[in-house]
Amino acid sequence: MTTKKQIEQELIEVLVPGIGRNIVQLNMIRGIEVINDMVKITLANTALSSSAQDWVRTKTKAVVEGLREVNNVEVEFIECKLTELNQINHVIAVMSGKGGVGKSLIASLMAVALNHQGNEVGILDADITGPSIPKMFGLSTRPGGSDTGILPVVTRSGIEIISINLLLPQEDDAVIWRGPLISKAITQFWEEVVWGRLDYLVVDLPPGTADASLTVMQTLPISGVIIVFTPQDLTAMVVRKAVNMLQKMEKTILGVVENMSYLYIPEIDKRIELFGKSRGEEMAQVANAPFLGQLPIDPELARLCDEGTIESYHSDAFVALSQAFVQALPKTKIEQ
Repeated sequence: MTTKKQIEQELIEVLVPGIGRNIVQLNMIRGIEVINDMVKITLANTALSSSAQDWVRTKTKAVVEGLREVNNVEVEFIECKLTELNQINHVIAVMSGKGGVGKSLIASLMAVALNHQGNEVGILDADITGPSIPKMFGLSTRPGGSDTGILPVVTRSGIEIISINLLLPQEDDAVIWRGPLISKAITQFWEEVVWGRLDYLVVDLPPGTADASLTVMQTLPISGVIIVFTPQDLTAMVVRKAVNMLQKMEKTILGVVENMSYLYIPEIDKRIELFGKSRGEEMAQVANAPFLGQLPIDPELARLCDEGTIESYHSDAFVALSQAFVQALPKTKIEQ
């Protein structure tokens, strides 16, 4: 007799139109009932237009009817709250307090590293007025969905992303909003997006310790925070403010990362510390958290970000940082 596990395995082939994620990953399967040679499947209709529901129904019936012991398949859609669909094991915020230190870069590389390790990963771009995540991943597709929910855009390697830049008419349009509107947008990205099953949701925070950061810390179930900084004394001073904020809010700092640590000149085999000597150990002591490593200024990485192909980046420094991320972050995986 056909089992529910066999049926769910077949349903991996059913991709939601316009997103490239299957109904298992999006946690849209609400029930599977097997009665002799008949199978009844209940799916959530959240964020699916009527045409998308028709396509999903047809595809679901086709793949399940392909099983040897199944002769009849019924597919029913029901209304379902996003809180029932979204199953996110860990929410990791990337923060600095200082602009221009590479928070978005580190958030993106962390997501890529976790994805390479076989995790289901998403990025919530909470930098509403200065979003750069879509550009680095080469995304310009507008998020799909319906009045019941928003479907994130998926990168080439399968990372889910939501960003205000994906909703603007033009990517260089300015978002001229006051704090309450920014906070509302971040809350909507958390509450109204169909994230489905994720091992990690990486949240790219804007600079500072004001409304946006407060909204994330107070609204989202943050598992921990990664602090990003550069070697300058000015940056270290401002980052201390972010550390103080997190400590006062009793949020766990999982580690600190130093970006733009040096420039390597291969022709003369020399490292040049453009912004001064490393402050990694110093900042780790301030944050009372591990020093996860350094990332140099790399023209190749800059080129890939400009081209929207950050997922293809590889370097010894990135490999070392990836291993540090995996060791520092919580390990629990989603239940399939």
